[in-house]
Parts: sequence; C-alpha cells; structure tokens
Amino acid sequence: MRAGLAVIAARPTALVRVACSVESPDEVRDAVARLAVSGIPCDELPNEELERVSDSSHHEGLVVAARPRPWLTPRQLSELLVTQRGVAIALDRVKNPYNVGAILRSAAFFGVDAVLLSAMSTGPELARNAVRVAEGGVERVALARTSDLGDTLSRLREAGVRVVGADGSAETSAFEHAFPRPTILVMGHEREGLSERIRMRCDDLVSIPGSGRVDSLNVGVAAGILASELVRRAH
Repeated sequence: MRAGLAVIAARPTALVRVACSVESPDEVRDAVARLAVSGIPCDELPNEELERVSDSSHHEGLVVAARPRPWLTPRQLSELLVTQRGVAIALDRVKNPYNVGAILRSAAFFGVDAVLLSAMSTGPELARNAVRVAEGGVERVALARTSDLGDTLSRLREAGVRVVGADGSAETSAFEHAFPRPTILVMGHEREGLSERIRMRCDDLVSIPGSGRVDSLNVGVAAGILASELVRRAH
C-alpha cells in the first residue's frame, strides 16, 4: 500500500491505471477518488481480483500500474553527487529483491541521495517485490543503473567522488570513519561480499564491528546501519 501511495504522490503523470478494494482504508480510497476525478482509470475490485491482476496476495488493497521510473545514467549520477556534494549507495551483485527493497527503504529513510544498481542487481526494471518491500522508498531516491559497476566507480573517482566499500574483514570501523562528501558506499553480494574487481576500485574499506557470535549481517541490515553512518558522518 505504501509503495502504491508513494507512486500516486510522486509521479501522478506516470499512472496508467489504479485499482483498490472495497475494504481499503480511507487514505487509499480518498487518493483513488482524487485520481478518478482527474481522469485516470480507477476500479474498485474484490480482493480476489486484485490478487489476480497484481499476481500477489500482498497488495494490501491497492494496485497501481505506472510507467517505469526513469534511471539516471552514470554521468548524471556523477553530476548529481559532485554538484550537491551528495552521498549514494551502490550494489555489487546484490540479487535478492527483498534485500534490494530493504536497502532502498533505508536509503530513503536516512536521506541518501541516490542508489546505483549493477546489471547483476536488477533487470530492465526493478522487481515488483523490491518496490513493494521498499515501502515507497523507490520514489524518494534517485536511481541509477550501470552495466559495468567497476568502470562506473572508476569514473566516479575521477570526478572526485570517494568510493567506500563495505567489507566485514576491514580494520576500519564504519563508526569511526569520516565519510567525505561526495561519497558512494558499495555493498557486496549476499554471500561473497565485494568482488575483487570492485574492491580494487575502493578508496576505503569499512566494517561494522560486532560481538563475534556470528560472522556477518544480512546485507539489507548492514546497509541500513551504514546508511545511517554515511549520512550522519559525511562532511
């Protein structure tokens, strides 16, 4: 529901069709009523039909069909970070859409400016589950995509963007690291972490200190912690 309401609020001109349930909360029904007045096709459907059209039982009474979000090119991402002295997160082969969605949600919550996804982390568009799990976060950060993350990170470095990699074996604690602006934080694959090619393109490597009882954190959880530090400590 939150993901759908965020699309309605942020990109009303991109809407193609909207459907809600008779049982939807007033917040949803009021939004859909306003759209119907503006001429956007809107339907009131039983939950069984919403499940069919969305191919999911997790619609929460709202289904939104919209044109895809625009993607920034690597050059546009570089310009955004340099001109605004911004911060971003890059995903190196993070494939699970639930993790991608959780990272996008954390990025939006903490005020990260952009998220850069590699071709291994997304297809032509974000997975629907990633959009749903992000709870509206997809509409609150700039999205960029690259077919060659290593090359893009090298170009960002050349433009003056600091590249910081998250690595569980790094000696530098993220809680003590001063993230300069502009900075892009790179999160690695769920099991393998950063690839060696990406690691070599990092200016710094940081880790999250833990108790030692388990070796690592889920990448979505780790990204949330690091996003908080990235925004809080960047200067």
